[in-house]
Amino acid sequence: MSAIPQLIAQHRGCDDWFARAEAAARAGDWDATAAAWTPFEADMEQHFTLEESQLFPAFESATGMTMGPTAVMRGEHAEMRELFIDLRAALAARDADAFVGHGETLLILMQQHNMKEENVLYPMCAQHVADFDALVARA
Repeated sequence: MSAIPQLIAQHRGCDDWFARAEAAARAGDWDATAAAWTPFEADMEQHFTLEESQLFPAFESATGMTMGPTAVMRGEHAEMRELFIDLRAALAARDADAFVGHGETLLILMQQHNMKEENVLYPMCAQHVADFDALVARA
């Protein structure tokens, strides 16, 4: 699988785990919420790590752009990580209103973020990063 479809598949996998967690929280099933939240957060962190430690530096090295799209994506990753803290607290407190409220904010941010990566950044990486497919495949 080439890099862009692989990265998009990672996004969709995270989206699926998050939808399960949110549905379980709405239903008040906290065991199911935790069972979906744990792999969601782990997969998100794995994806962020791939981007922040390998993909973004490779793109910046190839283009010389350090304050462009990768800076925006890093900032959005930080915003999502802050929301993860809020969501973990809501999960621990079994507070459905807080979980769903923070979840709606996270969902909007994730959707916007993924669209920018999938439609702008990843194609730019494919154009400028010589070993883009191999870099993503190794991760």
